[in-house]
Amino acid sequence: MSQAKGDRRERELVNLLDEAGFAVMRAPASGSATDRELPDVLAGDGEVFYAIEAKSSSGKPIYLTGEEVEALIYFARNFGAKPRIGVRFDREDWYFFHPGDLHVTDGGNYRVKKETALADGTDFAEFVGESEKVSLDEVGADDDGPDEEVLRVLNAVEQGVMDVEEAAELLA
Repeated sequence: MSQAKGDRRERELVNLLDEAGFAVMRAPASGSATDRELPDVLAGDGEVFYAIEAKSSSGKPIYLTGEEVEALIYFARNFGAKPRIGVRFDREDWYFFHPGDLHVTDGGNYRVKKETALADGTDFAEFVGESEKVSLDEVGADDDGPDEEVLRVLNAVEQGVMDVEEAAELLA
């Protein structure tokens, strides 16, 4: 990925966080521009503060060196912020991970695959406190079980006493 594209993505993240009500700044001296190890983005809303290392990719896995992640954790701890890795794949939204939740390769680097980001990452709305992720188990927790009429129709189809079209009409 080009440096220009990475810079654009960081600015995009800064703007999104600003719109969500965070005080936010992009660290212009992050990366190779300085000897100091700084995160790409600092953001806070008065209650929670984040030090974010932002990475993007066209779709290939994103890799971070062990040193990058260690520097992020060190800075975040000293600054009083929560360390987060923000990832964005082309045509997808931003997803966030605590460094401890990332896959560590045999070589000591960290990796995020697109599939992992979509399945396990914290999406932007949850990250900024606008929503909360709910599992399928939690959705069905108050449910008394499957609808008996639906089960009866599905069993009739399975036993061959009702065809699929008739079942679809009944269940519509």
